[in-house]
Amino acid sequence: MKLFHLFFFLMAGVMVGFAQNNSIVVPACPTRVLTVGGKGADVQGYTSQAIQTAVNALRVQGGGVVKILAGEYEISAPIRLFDSIRLSGSGEQTILKKSKGVRTNFVTDAGYGELQLTVADTSGFAPGMGVQIYDSDHNSAWDVTTAVITAIRDHVIYIDNYLIRDYVAENGGTLSNACSVISAEEASHVAITDLVVDGNRESNDALNGCRGGGIYLHKVRDVTIENVHVRNFDSDGISWQITENVTVRNCEVSGCANAGLHPGAGTLYTRIEGNYCHNNDIYGLFVCWRVRHGIVRGNRFTENGHFGIDTGHMDTDMLFEENQISQNGHAGVHFRPEIKANAPHRNVFRNNTVENNGGKKEGYGFLINSPAEDVVLDGNIIRNSGGSIQKAAVFIGEKAHPVKLVQNQISGHSEKETIVYQK
Repeated sequence: MKLFHLFFFLMAGVMVGFAQNNSIVVPACPTRVLTVGGKGADVQGYTSQAIQTAVNALRVQGGGVVKILAGEYEISAPIRLFDSIRLSGSGEQTILKKSKGVRTNFVTDAGYGELQLTVADTSGFAPGMGVQIYDSDHNSAWDVTTAVITAIRDHVIYIDNYLIRDYVAENGGTLSNACSVISAEEASHVAITDLVVDGNRESNDALNGCRGGGIYLHKVRDVTIENVHVRNFDSDGISWQITENVTVRNCEVSGCANAGLHPGAGTLYTRIEGNYCHNNDIYGLFVCWRVRHGIVRGNRFTENGHFGIDTGHMDTDMLFEENQISQNGHAGVHFRPEIKANAPHRNVFRNNTVENNGGKKEGYGFLINSPAEDVVLDGNIIRNSGGSIQKAAVFIGEKAHPVKLVQNQISGHSEKETIVYQK
């Protein structure tokens, strides 16, 4: 669709519903909807560019719904969402699949604050493509630069974000097209629903979860992700960093290289409800830094490589309730080592079922390696019904504080129900 026609369409206001408004002063506003997909769609095409065109058109109108019709869409750059945008698919029939991976090395060093890189080979790269930049000293967490290519001239690739570190060519300086599939940064009132994200893990490089994910949120508030399946992403399935009031509900996350779900870096009032996180390489749920006052309720964290739930650095005042945490490789729930000041204090685990964890390593229901205070285990079923897999219900590590046990049902373990570390 030509941009002029698209603009005319928006100004006309396609009305498929109105926001409820009982005021006699403020007029009712139509909900603008743009469809993306094949024949008959408002924006035709099965690419991230087509979806982004619809998002951008609604952005200038103050928001609306991008409805992605059934089909498989090739994603070469993150679909970036803005204030008051709802991205909605057609269920399992809408598949957003990451494009094939490509990488190259730097020819010269890439310096902090630059918007260009000189690389050995530009083949496979194109303007509009999402990329990450790193070297062997700066290849994790917040040290990785993510950007979108704006232009390519000879061996120089231009990007839209300033490099956040000095990257050294002789130190494995690399440009890769690993990127998120969907992202929202510095936005509010966003929703992502009813679609599949396929990370195409087999042909893509890893992308650290602090800087990306199958779905990635950064500095957002009031965001809902619902009825989404994220699979096979070479990092975290869903990562949200520096956020407030993020809800992840009724999603499935599987086959991802790190964590299924990764809230962190100062996340307040998050709600994680009714999700199924399974067969991820390390964690079902990785509660990272400064995640506070959230609720984790009614989820299943099963068959993940190491831990069903992992929590640690200043992750305080959280409620974990009515979850099933089973058959994870090491422990159902792990409290990471911290000093007392930074420990995950006042976390409550209530009415969860924690069973049959272990296998790759000796298994425990709860593995407490942190001096966290006022941790309560209340009314949980902690059991081993699969031979000698889960050896104990609770293991209290060398520097850990005791936890408060209240009316838990504990059974079937080959060793003591509660083990306190002894030198």
